[in-house]
Amino acid sequence: MAAQSQMELGSLPALPKLHDPKRSVIEGNNAEEGSNFTSDGRGTKVPVESILAFDHRNQGEKDVEGSFDHSSKGGWKTMPFIIGNEACEKLATLGLSSNLIVYLTSKFHMPSVTASYVINVWLGSANLTPLLGAFLSDSYIGRYWTISLGCMASVIGMGVLSLTAIFPQFRPPPCNVNAGTPCRLATGGQNALLYSSFTVMAIGAGGIRPCSVAFGADQFDYTSEKGKRSIQSFFNWYYFSFTISMMVALTIIVYIQDNVSWSWGLVIPTSLMFLSVTSFLLGAKLYVRVRPEGSSLTSFLQVLVGAVRKRHLSLPSQISDYHDPPHIGVLKSRMALTDQFMFLNKASIKIPDDFKEDGSVAFPWRLCSLQQVEELKSVIRIAPIWSSTISIFVCLAQLNTLSVLQAQMMDRHVGKHFQIPAGSFGIFTMLAFTLFLPIYDRFIVPFSRRMTKNGKGITLLQRMGIGMALAVISMVFAATAERKRRNVALSHGFMEQTRDGITMSALWLVPQYSVAGLAEAFSAIGQIEFLYSQFPENMRSIAGALFFLSMALGNYLSSLIVSIVHNTTGRPGHHNWLAQNLNMAKLDNFYWLIAGYGTLNLVYFLIIARWYRYKATVNDQTAKASITGQDKQISPPV
Repeated sequence: MAAQSQMELGSLPALPKLHDPKRSVIEGNNAEEGSNFTSDGRGTKVPVESILAFDHRNQGEKDVEGSFDHSSKGGWKTMPFIIGNEACEKLATLGLSSNLIVYLTSKFHMPSVTASYVINVWLGSANLTPLLGAFLSDSYIGRYWTISLGCMASVIGMGVLSLTAIFPQFRPPPCNVNAGTPCRLATGGQNALLYSSFTVMAIGAGGIRPCSVAFGADQFDYTSEKGKRSIQSFFNWYYFSFTISMMVALTIIVYIQDNVSWSWGLVIPTSLMFLSVTSFLLGAKLYVRVRPEGSSLTSFLQVLVGAVRKRHLSLPSQISDYHDPPHIGVLKSRMALTDQFMFLNKASIKIPDDFKEDGSVAFPWRLCSLQQVEELKSVIRIAPIWSSTISIFVCLAQLNTLSVLQAQMMDRHVGKHFQIPAGSFGIFTMLAFTLFLPIYDRFIVPFSRRMTKNGKGITLLQRMGIGMALAVISMVFAATAERKRRNVALSHGFMEQTRDGITMSALWLVPQYSVAGLAEAFSAIGQIEFLYSQFPENMRSIAGALFFLSMALGNYLSSLIVSIVHNTTGRPGHHNWLAQNLNMAKLDNFYWLIAGYGTLNLVYFLIIARWYRYKATVNDQTAKASITGQDKQISPPV
């Protein structure tokens, strides 16, 4: 990806003029093509030869049970266990979540708004717990044990949920309003069992989601070209398994749930989750296990405290006045000094009282390294961009809840004998996602390279922005389809909610699902790549967790919006937009509201994207290539 987005600003505050033979200031993509000079942040040219490679005393080592010798551990021989675990876990999870609103409304007799709220809170929690799991993984217990414990918790949670379908006493009795049998809500004990299953599954997701991708990549030597190619192949297989799991979940499992029984429809995902745990544990002796390097949160707090304690000091003009020890982290690349958030640099200013007699740092909460400072800066720069990605998940949340209820009210027949389950319409999102990816790689990227005249085409931020715009368009299609559905229903006299007799085909919903798939292909994948490339390398589990956190906040925000709209428009004298009877509701207005929110967020994203500056690193191989003329341009990796 291009080193610097075309949406960035060109002028920034100037750095003090720093000269040091050991470290240069690399800002964005300031190296001039065809030259052996780069910029010090103010336009002053500095020889490329002054760039310092990160200390490679640890290069070629990996803090693992063994070393970078993958002949006995790691490599492709571990992939059947890791990919098998991932495929079964995704198949089980998606098999539950994709059709859950039908289960809650039909078997637990929840009102549609309540069921939508419960699902959004559960999905939000399942995407919030990965933040804690990533912290524990990166700081204390490592990825292997985090995944193992998460898988076990997921099996227990799914098993408890399956009990509510197998044993009638664990759910409300069946009802038939037309026959005079009223629908009774679940008792306190039945709800406790249901919600406890959701809680345990959310805990399990916290262990699996942030670590699975990073653990798979750990099995390859990322310092070699062969290892890098293997990692790229692993990502391809990972997304392939995810796609296949999604398609099977949205077709076969949902069909079983709707047409065979909910008992089998929940037992099968639970069994698949058990296979997932078994597959993962069988490969235990073959895995490369990267040991955690300690808490990044502690490091960040030390920088903040150090900067505050030295706030009275002036920024020095010489790099030697900063604490810049040899780089020793095996999972980190040495980050270049930047001219943003300069106040934090004060945490690295050296004074005599900061050191012991042997030269070691006496007070880590008063003196931090430049590496610590730049790692914190990178996270601060990412935060506004990350916050803007929440909106796309607010849009996508509607497809898993309200759009399923739309489909239930329409003609879902394809031919005379086959009827598409309402919960299976998400397959169109996945199909659009899957079919678009090769088109993007083979046609859009080459075309964008020619148009933009850079080597990698569309930048990460541009890709994310396109996805946000497509999410808004998806909501516009949803509003249009719902307005037409409601008009058709009312024109045929269906004032009361009914699922029979409406002649409008549910295929009218395909555009909103398909455009949502394109939005995911652009924004969601772009966001994952953005977080993984911009975060410090030792925080990549946290980077993955932040992706799921944005999904969590999207679900929570969706629940909040649903609650506010339902309570506001449902007051006496108002027309409830989210009435239980969709034919008497104004669901199209709700979709327009979500589209308006997405539009405002897109404007916010465009503003902060112009401010953002990509992460830069001081890399010995890049510097060497530049000196020898093999690489005419120094740019931060993206």
